[in-house]
Amino acid sequence: MNIILLGPPGAGKGTQARHLVETRNMVQLSTGDMLREAKDSGTEMGNMVADVMARGDLVTDEIVIGLIREKLEDTTDHGGFIFDGFPRTLAQATALGELLEATGKPLDHVIQLGVDDEALVARISGRSTCGNCGEVYHDVTKPQPADGKCEKCGASDFKRRADDNEESLRNRLMEYYKKTSPLLGYYYAHNMLTRVDGLADIKEVQDSITKVLDA
Repeated sequence: MNIILLGPPGAGKGTQARHLVETRNMVQLSTGDMLREAKDSGTEMGNMVADVMARGDLVTDEIVIGLIREKLEDTTDHGGFIFDGFPRTLAQATALGELLEATGKPLDHVIQLGVDDEALVARISGRSTCGNCGEVYHDVTKPQPADGKCEKCGASDFKRRADDNEESLRNRLMEYYKKTSPLLGYYYAHNMLTRVDGLADIKEVQDSITKVLDA
């Protein structure tokens, strides 16, 4: 099964993707992770990525699709792919769809993590993560443990994004909606889109996604 998780920054795509990796043996394909991995891989594609990033240029859609193609060709047994952070434009969606069809791994579901912007800004503004395992904490709803150690892995290196502040968040949301909103109509027209409440309790969101995938 292959799915796309859509949602603005902070909607919980990474959290839900990690849950699917753990419970369904799926493979999370995050654009940022793939680029960082490729840059240090020493492969031909990796060298292209390293050169582009060294120049400070934007990585082209062709390169990202090439990285995804490499992942799709991996014959390791798993439960399918989760596309997190890609596609972001209609051109990327078309290219991804063609690649998936060509490799015999068609797209099954597109899940939108719907959010209220004001509530999302409040949620993200207090967010921090474990620098080791990525576990997410929040000043109000899930404070960092009193002993200063991550409850999941025991590390004590917590990070807070410099742009997790109200002004930056609103700018990121505006940019997200400007580029990504057309995807909702595109996947709705293809009868693939399902919306779940991205601001619900994490377990509730997990259950909603499970219902979609098991339907």
